[in-house]
Amino acid sequence: MPATHRTPSTASEGPMSYAIFQLARAHRARAGVMLREMDLHPGQELLLMQLLDRDGQTQSELLESVGLDHSTVSKSLRRMQEAGLLVREPAAHDRRVMVVHLTDKGRAMREPIAAMWRALEETSALNLSQQQADSFVSTAYAIADAINSRAVPQGESE
Repeated sequence: MPATHRTPSTASEGPMSYAIFQLARAHRARAGVMLREMDLHPGQELLLMQLLDRDGQTQSELLESVGLDHSTVSKSLRRMQEAGLLVREPAAHDRRVMVVHLTDKGRAMREPIAAMWRALEETSALNLSQQQADSFVSTAYAIADAINSRAVPQGESE
């Protein structure tokens, strides 16, 4: 039985945006539960995935690749270092630049993270045909591109 969704009247001018918000909230909550089972905080898996693809990135490169703010990435990397997943070392070319390397424990997270994303994908696509899932992915990226291409008016940036 499909769930019924009530959109608040104030969101009636933006039903798609409200649906995106609800989707993001539900997805993030489900992912958060799965990540906590792996002793990770949300966002840490994104950093690990970037490092699993290319170990030895600078903090700045990681920051750019995951699209999170500096303080969030710094806090996540500190927690991950304390958990033994990675080490941060000054770069040979500039001691002020920190290079991030995975430890054996961090590299061992490849399969658990991949399994988590597979399970999350299966749950997310449960009520969709393959065509609907493929269409959703291209639509979601088109929406993200449209949002990201708009300049943020002064006073609205962080």
